[in-house]
Amino acid sequence: MELSKKIEELTIELTNIKSIVGTKTELDIVEKIYQKLSEMDYYKKHPEFLKYVDFIDDKLGRKSVLATLKGKKGNSKKTIVLIGHTDTVGISDYGNLKEYATKPLELVDQLKKVTLPEDAKKDLESGEWLFGRGIFDMKCGVATLMCIIEDISKNIEDFEGNLVFAAVADEEGNSGGMLSVVPQFVKMQEKEGYEYLAVIDTDYMAPRYADDNNRYIYIGTVGKLMPSFYIVGKETHVGEAYKGLDPNQIAGAITEKINLNFDFCDIAEGEVSLPPITLRQQDLKQEYSVQIAKTATLYFNYSTHKSTPDEVMEKMKNAAHEAFENVVENLNKQYEVFCKQSGFPHKKLPWQPRVMSYQELYNRVKEEMGDNLDSKVKELTDELMKDGGLDERDFSLRIVEEVHKLWSDKDPIVIIYFSPPYYPHIYVKGNDYKEKLLLKSVEKSVKEVNTDYNIVNKKFYPYISDLSFVSAPKDENVMKALKNNMPALSSKYNLPLGDMQKLSLPVVNIGPFGKDAHKFTERLEKKYSFDIAPKLVYKTILNLLSE
Repeated sequence: MELSKKIEELTIELTNIKSIVGTKTELDIVEKIYQKLSEMDYYKKHPEFLKYVDFIDDKLGRKSVLATLKGKKGNSKKTIVLIGHTDTVGISDYGNLKEYATKPLELVDQLKKVTLPEDAKKDLESGEWLFGRGIFDMKCGVATLMCIIEDISKNIEDFEGNLVFAAVADEEGNSGGMLSVVPQFVKMQEKEGYEYLAVIDTDYMAPRYADDNNRYIYIGTVGKLMPSFYIVGKETHVGEAYKGLDPNQIAGAITEKINLNFDFCDIAEGEVSLPPITLRQQDLKQEYSVQIAKTATLYFNYSTHKSTPDEVMEKMKNAAHEAFENVVENLNKQYEVFCKQSGFPHKKLPWQPRVMSYQELYNRVKEEMGDNLDSKVKELTDELMKDGGLDERDFSLRIVEEVHKLWSDKDPIVIIYFSPPYYPHIYVKGNDYKEKLLLKSVEKSVKEVNTDYNIVNKKFYPYISDLSFVSAPKDENVMKALKNNMPALSSKYNLPLGDMQKLSLPVVNIGPFGKDAHKFTERLEKKYSFDIAPKLVYKTILNLLSE
């Protein structure tokens, strides 16, 4: 059976298995992948090269699959890492078609009975697309890697080099699968002497704009930070409004300053990162009363192509200070008018714009409390860790709140810190041997694969993915800005930064083509996804190892 047909059949088989992120169904798909791999002749002979990797401290007991393939031609230590995620988002968006969401062959007929967007309807009627939850994001990509591994294993005597394949869960959540596998990559490298060359992911690839008919290969990946703001105002009775300072007004001004502002986009080689956008904004008042809120919080999704944590922190401090200044200036103007119209004596309001990082706050409080501060923070951390269901963002906020409460200074201020998660960007410039090799190998693969599709190489995979975790900045000043301003790091949020720095690998995503990831019209185009993309992956593996 030809490779493309095998990939199509396995894609459908994997899609049939529900594997919704954050549920026990994630175990079902992982066990299926382990079973399929164990049935290959190669792993029957070498069961020691196939294993599960447990998540770190996971209440669901989730795990990933790690498979190694060792070529028998020569004794090369050159190794390619292959990754794919096994989880999907939920299926509630399918409504009364939920029972068919993971059954691509049956879903086709069911979708003909409902109203679809014109583009999806056209694709459905063409017969050239398959629909279903996860078929595109990313069961097809996982099937592709599994089938390529099997194909190579059949001629293992002629294969020079090694492959390490990780099928990881929780990519749609907190990347617990990848974060538990990364230390394993390092252990294998140290034990086997592997020379890791690059990481290949086969996550989805989609049109970037209306009527976009290009097919993309992404050499590198976007990064993500979560700059977060703890805003302390001044409480007052609503009947004495100008005697207080509303933290919601400051939060709104910060949002107005930063949200979707192109000034905060990274531009690298003509490619532009998405601007920051809020993921949460609310005050922290617990009850209804006619007292205004005293504190508020918000955080942003901040994409990066080249900005580092220290640079982002500085940008956010400057933006927040300007926003705070604007609030104070506007309040003074409004208060002056109010006093004049009311016949009251006017005196300038006392508010002073103040912004600092969490690290700066911690240092201030430490000056007052000494080591007692560390004890207090550890005590709270231990208490919060008992609540296994506490969100990492809320955990971070609680720590910041507590440190601020311990400070003698109670005047209004904005504290900026980083909430989890952190995804480093990987910018493959061609500066070293591995980067040059990857760029050259991909370019050669595109030329070798005969296709009518217009294939375009881009620098940054535009969607947050597990690719980010095979590298991290090595500049200590850069990393201090992250470590010292992320209260959840190393307690609630386990990020193997040391191992990521040791790997320091270039990455590429060569995925299937489709549309509408995370929508009930999620679908992939069969010809490119089952035939062309797998050939590009296969060729890239061989080209990387042949140099």
